[in-house]
Amino acid sequence: MERLSDLPENAANDYDAFAEAYVAENESSLVNAHYERPAMLALAGDVTGRRILDAGCGAGPLTAALRDRGADVTGLDVSAAMLALARRRLGDDVALHRVDLRDRLPFPDGEFDDVIASLVLHYLEDWGPTLAELRRVLRPGGRLIASVDHPFVAYTFGDPRPDYFATTDYAFDWTFGGRSVPMRFWRKPLHAMTAAFAAAGFRLSVIDEPQPAPAVRELFPDAFDALSRSPTFLFFLVEAVSLSRSGW
Repeated sequence: MERLSDLPENAANDYDAFAEAYVAENESSLVNAHYERPAMLALAGDVTGRRILDAGCGAGPLTAALRDRGADVTGLDVSAAMLALARRRLGDDVALHRVDLRDRLPFPDGEFDDVIASLVLHYLEDWGPTLAELRRVLRPGGRLIASVDHPFVAYTFGDPRPDYFATTDYAFDWTFGGRSVPMRFWRKPLHAMTAAFAAAGFRLSVIDEPQPAPAVRELFPDAFDALSRSPTFLFFLVEAVSLSRSGW
């Protein structure tokens, strides 16, 4: 596994360079199509009439699912290529914005009932500014539903094994369509994640470690058993409260 310092600056996580190949795999993979997205939708529950920001929407599969369930969805992503694919999927009835989640969001305070952050926070070293912005654009009582790489799993990446209690980066290669692309994620301990939510004005409602639905075993007879026995992602549902009332 490469160290971050071995990668050229801005070389990692360049979704513009492999958007089509990524989407081709993501659309039907066990971990995305049959595990992570269904788990996010289950946490969201009935979204009819809710104003939802899909923060890090990529090519829009979750955006489309929420829209089809009756939500008023807005999507944003940092990748122009991914947003172009989202526009192709969604048509013109969903607002899409090219935004880096480390920057201020182009929405007024209290604009949304929910924010969905599907597998995006682990791209950030410091969650604080991003969570503060997500809290700002949520109405009081609004929900942030987030999934991240499970910290217990991320801790195992690296030799020698890293300090679990430290926030550290790890770099690796993904292969899509026969092409290897460099990626960089950030890992942090579970207590640091929950502390970041609390500091931004969120109250923990649900923390979940779901398993894939038994119905997909026949589609993925080998990978299904492995995914059922070990954690892959960690899911949070946190509610927006005033900073004076934040905490668990």
